[in-house]
Amino acid sequence: MTLLSDGFTVRVRDDVRLLPMPDGGLSLVGGSPLRSMRLTPAASAHVNGRQVRVGDTATDLIARRLLDGNLADPEDLTPVDPAELTVIVPAHDRPEHLDRCLAALDGLSVIVVDDASRDPAAVAEVVRRRSATLLALADNRGPAGARNAGLARVTTPYVAFVDSDVAADPKMLTQLAGHLADPRVALAGPLVRGYTDKARPSWFERHDVAASSLSLGTRACSVRPGAAVGWLPSACLVARTTTLREVGGFARDLRVGEDVDLVWRLVEAGYVVRYQPDLEALHEVRGTVRGWLGRKLVYGTGGAELGRRHGDAIAPAILSPAMAAAGAAILAGRWWSAPAALASLVWGSRAVDAALPDVPGRTGLAIRLAARGLGWSLRQESALLLRHWWPLTLVACLPSRTARRMVLAALVVDTAVAFRETDVRPATLLGRRLDDLAYGTGLWVGAARAGSVRCLTPRIVRRASSART
Repeated sequence: MTLLSDGFTVRVRDDVRLLPMPDGGLSLVGGSPLRSMRLTPAASAHVNGRQVRVGDTATDLIARRLLDGNLADPEDLTPVDPAELTVIVPAHDRPEHLDRCLAALDGLSVIVVDDASRDPAAVAEVVRRRSATLLALADNRGPAGARNAGLARVTTPYVAFVDSDVAADPKMLTQLAGHLADPRVALAGPLVRGYTDKARPSWFERHDVAASSLSLGTRACSVRPGAAVGWLPSACLVARTTTLREVGGFARDLRVGEDVDLVWRLVEAGYVVRYQPDLEALHEVRGTVRGWLGRKLVYGTGGAELGRRHGDAIAPAILSPAMAAAGAAILAGRWWSAPAALASLVWGSRAVDAALPDVPGRTGLAIRLAARGLGWSLRQESALLLRHWWPLTLVACLPSRTARRMVLAALVVDTAVAFRETDVRPATLLGRRLDDLAYGTGLWVGAARAGSVRCLTPRIVRRASSART
């Protein structure tokens, strides 16, 4: 196993609790998914001011375990040399978008893959003017196939993929590639933020700027199914060239969901994928309501195929039985809801308490963690009702007063989430509802075509995880 370089430093996240153990060790509670990790006294001695600096095999192991559990993040990554990075830009017409994309990438080696544009001369002129390299395909292969064609031409150790409607700064890309100093990291992505330069953008464009579905939050993360960030959009990525070739690049038979599939295949192969939200790329929002909602629907149709390839990784929610019952009781808003939710919360607290180390205040911590889990369950169940299951929800609301109460409660929960995470305006709230309807419709269309409801089925987990180092 290749070690991390000497001096590589990770810092335990501020939202992770460090609990001293009676034997002189430490217990760390947090991460994503939530877990408890116990460090022996010898391992705990290497945690200084929440930092672990790699210098030998012991500190290498500690740093890796902390990163893998989303308990810590890398610090002070060194950018790669720009000469070691090649950028692949798949393009299909839209020369004005391509021109802005290439202007932002000035100073880097760029290969533009023209995926059989209807007006190839316009694309070629932009590529010539911006001093990029053109690779023209005779037949349309889709984004995955176009990226793979470009990947085959790369001679540098690192490769970036930037869509033609994205502006990515060269300095940002080289900083992002600094994650590849960890030899296990195969892929990394920044926060992709919606953008428009219009002085008076339409309401749906304002929504996409405030709450783009490609923006995956502000929490740095080791990306994998079930974590705070479960995938990365291919709009902007950096990767290790050899590793990407080893896994076959993007799945060329996928026209949608190829980015999710790549991330999950890398994780399944034992590689690490990182999300770094303090680095940003700007994605131009769609200019028409039809284009915006149509793309959301298309994204949804890919869920069934991802479920066929990756099983439960596609689950739209991950719930424990106790928290699922408590969340459903609260949403139902009946006379029995409060006692049922309290009973489920007590049950969940006991399960968490049993998984925690024997430290002072364990019971109180278990209650707080169970309450946090209840909040997350409420959020997930609200999303199921409003997004993934909305056709069933609509049918259930016709005869059932309880179903209608659950939908109203789910709307309150989702609005609270919007206030917490986005710049809320009326356009944002309307956009969330239409976004949910379009994506949910796509999920059901894909499920019907595939004859499988796996992409609509939550995953039930029964035990909190713990580890010892």
